[in-house]
Parts: sequence; C-alpha cells; structure tokens
Amino acid sequence: MSTPPNLAPQQVSAFPQNETITGVVERLTFYSAESGYTVARLTRPRSTELTTIVGSFANIQPGQTLQLTGFWRDHPQFGPQFQVVNYKETKPATLTGIEKYLGSGLIKGVGPVTARRIVAHFGLETLDIIENQIERLIEVQGIAKKRITLIKNAWSTQKAIKEVMVFLQGHGVSTTYAVKIYKQYKDEAIARVTHNPYQLAADIYGIGFLTADKIARNIGIAPDSEFRYRAGIIHCLSEAAEDGHCYLPQAELIESVIKLLTTEDHQPTEDAITLTIKDMALRDELIREKIPDQTLLCYKPTYFHTEQNLAQLISGRLSQPIAQDIPRVRAWIERFTASHKIQLSEQQQQAVEIAAYSRMMILTGGPGVGKTFTTHTIVSLWKAMGKSIAMAAPTGRAAQRLGEMTGLEAKTIHRLLEFDPKTRGFKCDSDNPLPHTAIIVDEASMLDLFLAYSLVKAVLAGALLLLVGDIDQLPSVGPGQILADLINSGCVPVVRLTQVFRQAQTSAIITAAHQINRGQYPTIEPISDTPQSDCIWHGGGHQPEHGVQAICELITDLIPRLGFNPATDVQVLCPMTRGVVGTRNLNTVLQQLINPPSPDKVEINRGGNLLREGDRIIQLTNDYNREVFNGDLGIIKSIDTVEQEVAVQYGERTVVYDYADLNEIALAWSVTIHKSQGSEYPVVILPIYMQHYMMLTRNLFYTGITRAKKLALIVGAKKAISLAVRSTDDQQRYTRLKQRLLQAGLHC
Repeated sequence: MSTPPNLAPQQVSAFPQNETITGVVERLTFYSAESGYTVARLTRPRSTELTTIVGSFANIQPGQTLQLTGFWRDHPQFGPQFQVVNYKETKPATLTGIEKYLGSGLIKGVGPVTARRIVAHFGLETLDIIENQIERLIEVQGIAKKRITLIKNAWSTQKAIKEVMVFLQGHGVSTTYAVKIYKQYKDEAIARVTHNPYQLAADIYGIGFLTADKIARNIGIAPDSEFRYRAGIIHCLSEAAEDGHCYLPQAELIESVIKLLTTEDHQPTEDAITLTIKDMALRDELIREKIPDQTLLCYKPTYFHTEQNLAQLISGRLSQPIAQDIPRVRAWIERFTASHKIQLSEQQQQAVEIAAYSRMMILTGGPGVGKTFTTHTIVSLWKAMGKSIAMAAPTGRAAQRLGEMTGLEAKTIHRLLEFDPKTRGFKCDSDNPLPHTAIIVDEASMLDLFLAYSLVKAVLAGALLLLVGDIDQLPSVGPGQILADLINSGCVPVVRLTQVFRQAQTSAIITAAHQINRGQYPTIEPISDTPQSDCIWHGGGHQPEHGVQAICELITDLIPRLGFNPATDVQVLCPMTRGVVGTRNLNTVLQQLINPPSPDKVEINRGGNLLREGDRIIQLTNDYNREVFNGDLGIIKSIDTVEQEVAVQYGERTVVYDYADLNEIALAWSVTIHKSQGSEYPVVILPIYMQHYMMLTRNLFYTGITRAKKLALIVGAKKAISLAVRSTDDQQRYTRLKQRLLQAGLHC
C-alpha cells in the first residue's frame, strides 16, 4: 500500500464523456494521505467483476457506498479504469452494503461481528433505526446499554466530522486530519478554519504550512494576507529548527520566506517581509538579536529565552567551585582499584578525580575506550562520598542500558523530571529541584536545547552533574548542539577518552568505527557462509533494488544461522526515508517478510499504512499525554476493531492509541540512523547506497555502525561507503550557546 501502482500516462479521449456510477468500496489498492490520491476496487450492482476507480478522495473506507461522476479510460497495463471527477457518499441500499458500512471502522463501538448482528436483526431499516431509535439496539444480542451510548456518541461525532470533511473536501484538501481538526475545535471547527486556516499548522500535528496555505487559498484568503506572511515566517523558523537550528539570520529567513510564499500570481517583496518581521518583533512573536558584526538574528521567543537562560544557569553553576581534596580522592582510587584488581588509564583517573569536585563535567569518547568502566568507577566514588545518585538518559533504551551498566535504577530524563501531561511541563524545576546530590546523564549528544534546559534547571544548587556522550555521533534530532557547544566553549571541564582497550580491539565493529572517525575506509570482512568477524560487508549489487534483495537474504538465511532472531534482534538502519533502500519501502518489504499476514493477526489499513499485530513501530512525535516520546520503539500487541484502538507495548508499559492518532506511529522494522540515536541492537543492517549520497556523512555512518552490539552488516557499494567516510558534515547549526557562555564572564 505504500507504493502506488505504476500508472504511466495514457491516451485519453480529448473530450471524455462523463457518466455516473454507484457502488460499494471493496478495498483500497493505494491511498496517499498527503494528496488523497486513491486507487480502489468497487463492487457495482449487477456486475460480477470489480471496477477499478482512480481519483482524489477525502476519507474513503471499505464498505462505503459512493455515487461517482467521471469518465472511463483504458490503462495499457491495468485495463479499464473509472477516473473520478467528483463523488458523494450515499447510504447503502443493500444488506451487504449496510453491513460493510457499519463494520468498516467508521463508527467506534461497531466492528464487523456487531455490524453483522445489527443488520441481521433490523435489515434495510438499520440506518434509520440508528439515526432515530438507537435505543432499540438493545434488541440485538450482545449489545448492552453501555455499548449503545458509545455507538450513539460515535454516530453523532461521525456526522459532525463529516461536515468538516465535506467543508475541507470542497476546498480541495485531503481530510485525513478531519478527526483531529474536530477533536481540537469541536463545533467551532469550520468557523476557526474559515477565520485563519494557518492556525491549523500550529495546533494540529501533521498539518503543516503547505496544507494550511492550500485551504487558505481555496477559501479566498489573499496571497499577501498578514496571516499568510506571519505563518510563513514561523514556518521557516520551524523548518530550520527541524534541521537543528535555534535561529536564522534575518537575510536568510527573508530569502526562505519569499521562496515559500511565491506563487504564480504573487511574489512578496523583501521590504514587505522585513516589515512583517519588525511588526512580529514588536508584538513579541519573534525576537531579533543584533550580534557584534551587526548581523540580525531571528529567533522564536521560546528558543531565544531558553538558550539565554541555559547559558546563565550553567555559568552560575560553574562560578561556584567546590573545595578540592585531591590527595584524599587519589587515595580512595588506589584502594578501590587494588581491592577490585583493576587499573585505570591516566585519562580515566583524571576523569574520576575531576568528577569528585565538578559542579558540571563532560566525559566523552568513542566505543571501546572505557566510558562505561569510568562511569561505574565514578558512581562507586560518589557512593563512598555519601552522594544521593540519580541516573538518566534521553531514551528508554539508553536508560535501560545505563541501569544495567551501573547496577542502579536509571530513568528517561522525562521520567526523572516527572513530566506532567496536564501542564505539559516538568514537576521538577528550579522551584522544586531533584532531591539528588549527584546526577549522571548518558547519551548526552542527544540532548537538545529544551531538554538540556529542563534538566539543568532542575539540578540542586550544590549537586554534581556528569554528562556522558560521544561527541562524534550525530547531534540531537531537536534544535541545538548542546554537547558540542559545551565542549567547544572551554568553560566546562571535559575529559576525552581516546585509548582503545585490548579487549575492545578484538571487535571489528569498534575498529571500523574508529577508522571511520579518522576518515579511513573501514576494515570490514566480505560476506561468506562462515563469517569470522562481527563487522561484515555485503556488496549487495550496485543498484538499490539488489540491496533490498540482499537484506532479505541476510534476514532469512545468514542471521538465523548465526543464532539471531530476525523479529527481535535485527534493526535495519537507513540514511533516509525515501528511495528503494529508504525506510518507507523497506518497512513494507520487511513487514511481509518478518511479520506476514495470518488469520490470527488482526490488521488495519489507515491512510495507506498497513499495521498488523506483532509489528514493530516507532513513535514519531512527543506525546505528553501518553508519555511516549519521539523515537520510542514498541510492538503492536492488539488491535481492537470495535473500540477502534491499537495497544502498543513499550517495554513494560502498554499505550493505547485511538485510530485518529495513528499518524503518530509508523512501522519500525527499518528506521533512520537519526532515529536510532541512544539505542543499541544485537544486529544492525546498514544499507549504504549512492541513492542517498546527500545524507552520506562520516558521523552518520559512524553513528549507524556503533548501534550494533554483536553484529554489523553493511550492504552497499564501496563507492558509497568511501563517500560516507570522506564526507564531513560541514553544515554548522545556528546556535549561540557557546558565545553566551563566553559572554557570561567565565574564565574559560
């Protein structure tokens, strides 16, 4: 369902004759959530064969009865098709149609079994009974009063949602998000959208500026509207934030906004955008900052204040040193290492000594250099000093690994700070600090601007804070480059471990990672029936299609032979989502391979995405109400077609999603390398092809290969691997944390 049929251009009569047909949607062959473009199969009265219909639809579902106006055309590959020009839904007239309509998932509380019982009891009067005498459903076996109330509410909500759908459809926009719009605005939905459709982009996840702009143009909002200009400016700053930037220089922002807002009949002027920026600054809707070279920088207010406040907090912590007793610490280290029969390197000893008395410290280094061992030693020292210790990491997997490594409980940072879904803030902050005197945060390269600020703000004034992370990995998915800025400022004590220990030197994964980091082509063993290395290269052919085949062969043959379970041990990591060896296509392929359809597995299709019980999924956004966060991986445990809910297991927690919120999750048999940060997997498969040449960089490749604990399998051409090794990410993120720390007057 993720790949549309190969609909090549075809000869169509210059003046096609429109006609009207009616039928019941049997199944969807393809559906695009973005455009509404659909290929579906229709059952028509008195016809023994299914009809293929093609066109743009709002929220088409199997079981709906549609009246379609359009024309016939003959596709050279797929045969006769009905090209839909417009359509409307009609109430189904046959018992089968009514049953499919009710059981299609449109009405919460009615699944296929319940629908069959209702139609068997009421026959052709079913829809009139539900509309006017819904209490009579009690006559149907298995339907209790509680269920009738649920169905009644769902029926009325569905009617209200359909009004929104019809309104949006009338303005040429896919209504995949109509349910979310209705849930956000209720009965004010149409009025709010009509007044300022650009508000949708701010209020509703999944609706961006382009969709809002399309609605706005269709309802007649002028292309030079103040709403449009302001929304365009905010959109460009938001897009920059998705690339990791905290601000944009004003000249660059203006250029981006003009490019975004230019249409065939309108091009904004630089002066007009500048005036809008100035007006927004006067209203505190954005902040302009002039730096010493007179360049003007444009921030969203929250980004500016957070960056400024974070720098002040860190400066305040570092300006209050703790009295040091280094001889006493060294004596403890000597006793500890002797009793445990261990030896610290010079760098590790330095790290332990600094950690004893640093308000804030960074421990960094690549794989195999002893970060874990050093951290464990620091924990032992802090225990001896009587510290109350807290352990945290940005992701659940990283926190679990940190806990296993230290023997102490470790939490996600969100859990440590006690996120409150009601206020969308943390209960622990400067007024209610964490009750710990020493805190370790692992995978600190993942800290973005906002999470770093929330963390530092909640640390007790006299407590010690240790950040552990690999500076050579990809920076955070969110805005900022916190770890790099702290290290490069020279204001925070840093120990960088570089010595690779003997036991780690036996791992080809670790050796290859350090070679990649030095810009050298990695030593990776060509694939064989009996591989001797934990880092293997499969040429996979020069074409991405061959790479997909190679990945499938590895999963079905080599990986099980080596004793790994493809369903639980393997993670495919891709540079990008697009392309044949991108996550979208690979997820469809791997779903069929690893978790194929089965009579005992319920599956649903929502907006062209097929989800099945047993599927591995990833959370795509921070959902504060459910307490699941961007990048969390889970398994679909159950799908309830009656309640229209999907239950996902995240570790020991089960999170339930309403059908309307399923755009927050996606299949995760394959994920991007960016999304894998903070996680480790027994087996990693990395497809590296020139198809993704724009994304192939050294730190991306390095991050991907270091996610593998026991086996790394690199699939792709040597040319693409060489490009990744040679390419350094030259794009600097626009951040000013480093400069703000230096301006704070610290003796760095």
